[in-house]
Amino acid sequence: MTTMLDHDRYGVLTEPATLTITRLLSGPVDRIWAYLIDGDLRRQWLAAGAMEERVGAPVDLVWRNDELTDPPGTRPDGFGDEHRMLCEVVAIDAPRLLSISWGSTGGVTFTLDEKGDEVLLTIVHKRIEDPEVRLNVSAGWHAHLDVLEARARGTQAAPHWDNWVRLRDAYAERLFG
Repeated sequence: MTTMLDHDRYGVLTEPATLTITRLLSGPVDRIWAYLIDGDLRRQWLAAGAMEERVGAPVDLVWRNDELTDPPGTRPDGFGDEHRMLCEVVAIDAPRLLSISWGSTGGVTFTLDEKGDEVLLTIVHKRIEDPEVRLNVSAGWHAHLDVLEARARGTQAAPHWDNWVRLRDAYAERLFG
């Protein structure tokens, strides 16, 4: 499968257990880079947590998804108000590439490419072996990118949890038919 940037905002499996999702964001590249590495900016769309810009640096990601949008929507059963994960910077080439470890999966790589006044953000999340986790991660990245896109454009994002539930259903159909 291939992502069609103008027609399809959904992530695709580029290998059996690797999700690739892209989003064209309002630039410049340094601003979008800041949304990746600055814990205060990152918490506005994904997860808080300080990050040094060096290989081997720890990253303590802290998700508080109820704080991403106002209103947050209805949190699904089984999700707490906070989730934490300790990661590590695996590769970095500011402001173009950031790779971090990610729990029990193969890690996440963020790549930024300038496209005129916009920035193409590509996220590759490797080795998501468990199908249920892959489904949740796919909907999660998509929903979090919707929030980032709204922030970068200065608009209001849809209620995060409601969007995630809708996207989870859409990804279930796409991934499992």
